[in-house]
Parts: sequence; structure tokens; C-alpha cells
Amino acid sequence: MEIVFVRHGQPEWVRDGLNVGNPPLTELGVAQAERMGAALGRESFDEVFCSPLVRARQTAAPLFAALNRDETIAPWLEEIGDPAWHGTPQEKAQAAYAELTARPVDDRWHGLEGGESIREFTARIRAGGTEFWAERGVERTDADLPIWKIAEPGKRIALVAHIGTNSVAIGHLLGLQPTPFEWDRFVLGHASISRLEAIPVHDGYHFSLTKLSDVEHLGPDQRTR
Repeated sequence: MEIVFVRHGQPEWVRDGLNVGNPPLTELGVAQAERMGAALGRESFDEVFCSPLVRARQTAAPLFAALNRDETIAPWLEEIGDPAWHGTPQEKAQAAYAELTARPVDDRWHGLEGGESIREFTARIRAGGTEFWAERGVERTDADLPIWKIAEPGKRIALVAHIGTNSVAIGHLLGLQPTPFEWDRFVLGHASISRLEAIPVHDGYHFSLTKLSDVEHLGPDQRTR
């Protein structure tokens, strides 16, 4: 089994000095998405899903088109919920993130004031992922190590989402414990491609990270993060 994780293209977080909630892609982000869609569109997938947020849906659109598939949304892939900042000065978000990163590490679990806590977010993604994979015959065994039972080991699935959701989901499959700094654990560029492959081990499988944040499909001037 191979699972392909794609991060969305560059989003327009700020417009005219104001924060944008659930932002669309920038012009560069659209170009990044088109390059990603062309690259992965040459491959075959049993299933392709995207996050319900605009930036992920716009990124996934060229891939769905290249594969001649209808858009399919997986709600559990939605990124952490930020405070309701839409239309406020960009300095407000900048100050909030600066305050968050200045905290002692254990205090970061609370997340941004007014937003979804990081503890709730990581629990949501892990629970959503557990249910999603179980529906496809992928379940953890009772072993202490991260060994999985996989009903269809030849299956290939692509997920287009976010740096936070992808990082937590990748960590979960690899058997890593969540942290309050998941966004820094794996460095994932915009429209980057990361791959996990299931490797046989005794009577089960473990997941191996075979590619992280591949941006070779992007031009040198298109690589952002």
C-alpha cells in the first residue's frame, strides 16, 4: 500500500493588510497546484480525497481533473481551526503566533486563544484517521510496535490537505506520539508530495516514509513553504 500526502499550494492569508479566513490560493499557489496535478496525474490511484477547506480543494482540482475524477472531500482532513480573524489587521495574527511560539512547550497544547486547541486537533486527526483507515481495512495490531493489518496491500490513496493534518496523519501511521509543534516536525513545502509505503514485517506491515516534501515537479522559483 502507498499513501501519498499532498500539501496545498500557497494561500492568500493576507489581502490588503487584512487577514483572510479560509483563504484561496495565490496566483503562485494555483501554478503550484497545476504542476502537482500534472505530476501525480500520470499515476494511478484507487482513491483520492481532499480537505474541505478552499486552499486544499483548489490544489486538488487539477489532480481530480487529470485523473478524470469527481472531487471527493474527507472532512477529517480539515486543518486546525484558527480564531475568527477574517477582516482583522494582519498584525493581530502575527502577534498571536509570536505569543504561541514564545510559550514553554507544554503550554502550547492550548493553541491560539479563540481557536481549536492543539491537543483537541491532534486527537481529532488521529481519531478521524483511525476510522478512515479502518474503513479501508487498515488497522493497528495489538503489538507495542506500530504494526498494521492491511486488507489490500496493493492499494494507492492520495490525500490533499495541510501541513498540520498531514504531519499528524503521517506521524500516526509511523507510530509517533503527537506533539504541540506538529507543524515544525515535518518540513512540508507548498504543493509538496510525501509518500508512505507499507512494508511487510512478519504477519503485518509497518509504514516507511519513502519521500518527504518532494517539490521536484515545481520550478526553482515556485518553491515556497
